[in-house]
Amino acid sequence: MNLESTQAPLAARPAHHRPGGGFRNPWPGTQPTGLRGLLKWAYDRARRRSTARLAAPPTLATPAQAVPRAAAHELRLTAVGHSTFLLQLGGLNILTDPIWGERASPFTFAGPRRRHAPGLAFDALPPIDIVLQSHDHYDHFCEGTVRALARAHPDATWCAPIGVAARLRARGVKRTVERDWWESARVGDATVHCLPAAHFSGRTPFDRDQTLWCGWSVEAHARRAYFVGDTGAHPDFGLIGSRLGACDLVMMPVGAYEPRWFMRSVHMDPAEALAAFNELTRSHGAHRSVMVAMHWGTFVLTDEATDEPPRRTKELWAEAGRPSDRLWVLSPGETRALDRAR
Repeated sequence: MNLESTQAPLAARPAHHRPGGGFRNPWPGTQPTGLRGLLKWAYDRARRRSTARLAAPPTLATPAQAVPRAAAHELRLTAVGHSTFLLQLGGLNILTDPIWGERASPFTFAGPRRRHAPGLAFDALPPIDIVLQSHDHYDHFCEGTVRALARAHPDATWCAPIGVAARLRARGVKRTVERDWWESARVGDATVHCLPAAHFSGRTPFDRDQTLWCGWSVEAHARRAYFVGDTGAHPDFGLIGSRLGACDLVMMPVGAYEPRWFMRSVHMDPAEALAAFNELTRSHGAHRSVMVAMHWGTFVLTDEATDEPPRRTKELWAEAGRPSDRLWVLSPGETRALDRAR
């Protein structure tokens, strides 16, 4: 694919760039609790002998992805699990935070284990053109998956925030685009935008916040989709909506949020996710944007019941009087499409 880039000119250090190197959340009240918080959470769980309440894993649906490509007027989305989707935007095939691995962990013998099979088999993927990578945590950046995709789809362009592209290339990826918040790139027929998120990064105890985290929007064939990535609540969703324009699909995280004292700065709960969607779409009320609930059901990462995020999201959506067809809570493997009228 032909690739053109657009990067911001050099300027004063942005607020999310940490003095001395690395990155940070620039908004008050969004700093993660760090190692002390992690240890306190682990102690509290051990003292209470409590873990997340396990509901039955989500039931797998039968995928209906377009092979090899969707028609130019189509927008299709197939859920793989957690934050992984196959987005078919016209003739483009796009993956988000791909993870087909068995564990969200650096180890094969320990760490959060997948509760259901991937909704779409790896070998059933159509030719991949673009991969949107939000950050480098193990439940979003799976080394085995990266290496497998690099072998099977060597011409795919991976879009990553600052510092993550080098990690992808070290695992065999050949084509990368690396961007800071608010920067854009042209990738073949698509334009991608790197967008702010409230989170953190690191794959070891020694590289915390050395790479950036983000969300991505992608525009092609008169359609726009926004993959919000991994984020806590922050005040810039309204600004993103006004700068970005109306979105057809918004893939919004709704899970991994308890206990709130520990997770609030890095993961939204369903109420915060709906508030973020409201801010994002406020200036485009006439556009029938669809919110897609993600980041739930595949891995047990936190303390809420495993079926609570989708259930609570549906309840709050209905209480707000929103049209039911504008919230998608997809089973793994489920494919939905937006009609041409949108």
